Amino acid sequence: MSGGPLSGVRVLDVSTILAGPLASSLLGEFGAEVIKIEQPGEGDPARRYPPLEDDGVSAAWAMLGRTKQSVTIDLHAPEAAALVGRLAATADVVVTNFRPATLRRFRIDFDDLLAYRPDLVMVHVSAFGRVGPYAERPGFARVAEAFAGLTYRTGDPQRPPIFAGYPVADGVTGIYAAFAAMLALRQRDRTGEAQLADIPLYEPLLRMMEDFVVEYGATGHSRERQGNQNPHISPNNLYRTRDGRWLALPASTEQMWRRLVAVMDAPDLAVHDTMTARLEHRDEVEARVAEFVGAHDLEPLMALLVEAGVAAGPVNSAADILADPHIRARGSVVEVDGGDGQGPRTMQAPAGRFSGFEGTMGGRAPALGEHTTELLGKIAGLTGPEIEQLRRRGVI
Repeated sequence: MSGGPLSGVRVLDVSTILAGPLASSLLGEFGAEVIKIEQPGEGDPARRYPPLEDDGVSAAWAMLGRTKQSVTIDLHAPEAAALVGRLAATADVVVTNFRPATLRRFRIDFDDLLAYRPDLVMVHVSAFGRVGPYAERPGFARVAEAFAGLTYRTGDPQRPPIFAGYPVADGVTGIYAAFAAMLALRQRDRTGEAQLADIPLYEPLLRMMEDFVVEYGATGHSRERQGNQNPHISPNNLYRTRDGRWLALPASTEQMWRRLVAVMDAPDLAVHDTMTARLEHRDEVEARVAEFVGAHDLEPLMALLVEAGVAAGPVNSAADILADPHIRARGSVVEVDGGDGQGPRTMQAPAGRFSGFEGTMGGRAPALGEHTTELLGKIAGLTGPEIEQLRRRGVI
């Protein structure tokens, strides 16, 4: 991959499922060369998440595996550590998400790999981080979301807490881990010293919820579940339209509230002219807005709100997203060649638009172990007979 701002950066992805692989994918979308280490015969568990294609591979793998090359190494094998080390010797960044003890057992922890590249950057994503009493606990996104407090405050106040519709911790931490890689590369380039970024799944999520801990410290009360209501803003909810669609309508500023009151033709509501007043009269405000939205079909209502400069938007399904003219016009969703005779795949494009460069899909997602022979020869320096011997023994 050439032309991106990360062109010339090589990333060794020794991670599975979502957060770690997302971080390396994001780096790959902007020019980094990404080599993914996978278990022989099995690969990343995400390859087997339903729904499956005719070849038994997850339909989502086209998205999850893009920008990467696949090398299979059985990390349990005695020879594996040296193979990973020889690949790491030419890498700028290693991304991993094994538990700290597992990395030590495999002999591919930070200190182990420094023997191969003294100025290596490692981004280590784990459930609870490398230090602290919970460092060796296993965990996934939903565990992290609960631990960080997001699950506690999500859902209806009269019902049990619920998960968000997507494992948010994986997404947030994957993005933060890519950010951490850039910070660590910058520091490595400034100092010439190796860098270790220790990123727990829960910590970026906790950082994101800026009000949660601060409010408790100030009031002694933990923010409870409020359904779709926002603790600081009213109106701010999901409202059902006459034709059964849902509309997100957050009047987050005084100006937005005044515009909404004008569109509603409800001058009596203008008396609630501060956010404090609207929060004090939340039931009345929310009920009036719900009544107004419920009297309109979605599309004509959106036209009214857009014309008035009111921030609002539909609650989109996947079908709605694919049909939306703005998403199509920006190229937020694109069709790419599936390869190997497969039809085109529809997937999200790299996020953002930049004046001096652009993101790339990096071609189709690799077959399991597709690049093992090539990269162990070209990068790790193994001969053909050595590679075949490792393959016969099941190491690769």
